[in-house]
Amino acid sequence: MAARAKGRALVAKGAVAQRSRISRGIPAGAIIKCADNSGARALRIIQVTGYKGRLRRVPAAAVGDMMTVSVRRGTPDMRRKIFQAVLIRQRKPYRRSDGAWVQFEDNAAVVMTPEGDMRGSEIRGPVSKEAAEIWTRIASAASIIV
Repeated sequence: MAARAKGRALVAKGAVAQRSRISRGIPAGAIIKCADNSGARALRIIQVTGYKGRLRRVPAAAVGDMMTVSVRRGTPDMRRKIFQAVLIRQRKPYRRSDGAWVQFEDNAAVVMTPEGDMRGSEIRGPVSKEAAEIWTRIASAASIIV
């Protein structure tokens, strides 16, 4: 019952649309950049939320996925704590439905609350269109959507 209520909260605040299949480019254990002003600088991926994998396959995240992360570098009150985050950029190329291939310079995520709100107030750098379509709070805070 609690999982269903949590899912409703995400629909009400954050995740809106279904997404097309995107190449999963960042495996669990990867250290990625934090693109917001929450105080975190580097994040390590612990687990991808909603990932259904195969035995001994490492869970991997794609653009727009929510994941559990640990803060590796940042302010003292953020370091060594566990948060939820959404991936907004990935270096691995992925194909859009219109046939275009998209690839970013770095892997970056935005720290979120479990309810679907952003912990920071601004996002540095571009945000992928796929992540902006799924997460409306990210789209409103983004300066550039590619």
